[in-house]
Amino acid sequence: MAPTTPDASLVSAIAPRPASGSAVRAVFFVSDNTGITAETLGSALLANFPDARFERHTVPFLGSVTAVDAVVGHLRRCAQAGGAPIVFATVKDAGIRSRLAGAGAVVIDLLAGHFTELEAELGATAETRSGQYHGLGDLEQYFRRMRAVEYAIEHDDGQSGRDLASADVIIVAPSRCGKTPTTMYLALHYGLLVANYPLTDDDFPTDGLPRIVAPHADRCFGLTTTPLRLSQVRHERRPNSTYASLAQCTLELRRAEDLYRRTHLPFLSSATRSVEEMSAVILQSMNLRDRPHERPSP
Repeated sequence: MAPTTPDASLVSAIAPRPASGSAVRAVFFVSDNTGITAETLGSALLANFPDARFERHTVPFLGSVTAVDAVVGHLRRCAQAGGAPIVFATVKDAGIRSRLAGAGAVVIDLLAGHFTELEAELGATAETRSGQYHGLGDLEQYFRRMRAVEYAIEHDDGQSGRDLASADVIIVAPSRCGKTPTTMYLALHYGLLVANYPLTDDDFPTDGLPRIVAPHADRCFGLTTTPLRLSQVRHERRPNSTYASLAQCTLELRRAEDLYRRTHLPFLSSATRSVEEMSAVILQSMNLRDRPHERPSP
C-alpha cells in the first residue's frame, strides 16, 4: 500500500459530511502554523452565537500549493452543499490568503488588517515567515515555561513541600474543585510557578491555613464550587462513595469557604468558570498579570 500523503490526509480530515436535520455551518480554522491562534480567536467569536450549530475543522501547517488547492476544493464543495463555510485564517502568505478568498467561503482574516496597521505605525515590514509566534522564539521564556510545568507536576495535590517559597501562587481547595487544570494552565501559558494543596479532613478543625502552606499565605488562592457540581464530579471518580455524597461535599465546601474568609484568602467558584477565566481572575487578584517577563503562549 502506498504511503498516505499529507494532502490525502487533509482531504480525509476535512471532507464535508452530509447535512443533518438542522442547519449546521461548516467552520474552518486555517493556519500556516499550529492553528492554535485561529482556533482560540475563532472559537471566542463563535461563542457569542450559542444557538448556532457548527461543524469545526482545523487545518494547520498550510504551506504548499497542493495543500491550499485541496482546502479550496473542499471549501467550494461545502459552499455548494449548503451555506458558505466560515474560515478563520491566520496565514501570513498573501498568495495563500488570495486563494482562500476565492473559494466561495466567508473568510475572516485574523492577521492581515492588523499587520497593515502595525506596519504603518511602526514603519517596518512584518516578517512573513510562518511560525514566529508558536516557535521556540525566546529560549529563556520557553525554558521558563518548561520549568514551571515541572514545578507544577512536582507540587500537584500537595505531593511536595519543597521550595514552596519560590511559588508564585499556591492554589488551595477541596479535592476535585479544579486545582490541577488551573495549575497546569498557569504554568504552561504564563510560566508561573504554581503549587496546589488539597484541603482534607486532616486539615480541620483549624483556625488558620494548613501548616505546610501557612508561611506562604500571601501567595495562596482558594477555589470552591457548588456541592451538587462537586458531588457529580466526584461520583465519576468514586461512584456511590461517602467521598462523592452530597452531604460530604457540602461539609467540605462550607469548611473551605469559612477558612478562606477567616484567613482573608481570595477565592472564586469554579462551578461556572472555565480554566481560562479562573486563571485570568487569579492573575488579576494576585497582581501577576503585569510581570515583565511573562507573556501568554496561546
